[in-house]
Amino acid sequence: MHHHGYAWLGEKKDFDREGVRRPPGEPPTVGSPQEVIDRYRQATAEFPVSGMPPIETAHWLLKPASVIRGTWSEPKEAGEWLGTQLAEFAPRYASESDRDTTRLAVLVKAAVERLAWGCDVSLGHYLKGTVFHSVALVTCSPNRTEPSLACPLSASASE
Repeated sequence: MHHHGYAWLGEKKDFDREGVRRPPGEPPTVGSPQEVIDRYRQATAEFPVSGMPPIETAHWLLKPASVIRGTWSEPKEAGEWLGTQLAEFAPRYASESDRDTTRLAVLVKAAVERLAWGCDVSLGHYLKGTVFHSVALVTCSPNRTEPSLACPLSASASE
């Protein structure tokens, strides 16, 4: 088991476009409404290549290996990366309580514990202005929520 780190920084309005944050799902049928067909086409084109955070944290594993920011075999190492991400952006968090260093340390400690259990971690913060910062740690090989998902690093090595 290992853990992949993912981070995204972008406009909140882009993050709110949930359609591109969901995998395509089942193909539409012949009688499907045009909006269903259009949504499927958009998801097929955008989801697999987008660095946009997926709705379900485990679905990061469906993204290309190029969006992985780091890989660690130990939860503590992954937690250190998370702590660095939070510390880097904390001065820009919109909420004063989100900038609290004690709170951030507690988040990192809790994340390490969850990773040790095989769980994923996903955090997001509004930054000053209209920007959103998303960071995730995903347990891989296997993922507890989606054990059938392959490691993106293994998939990229076989391509």
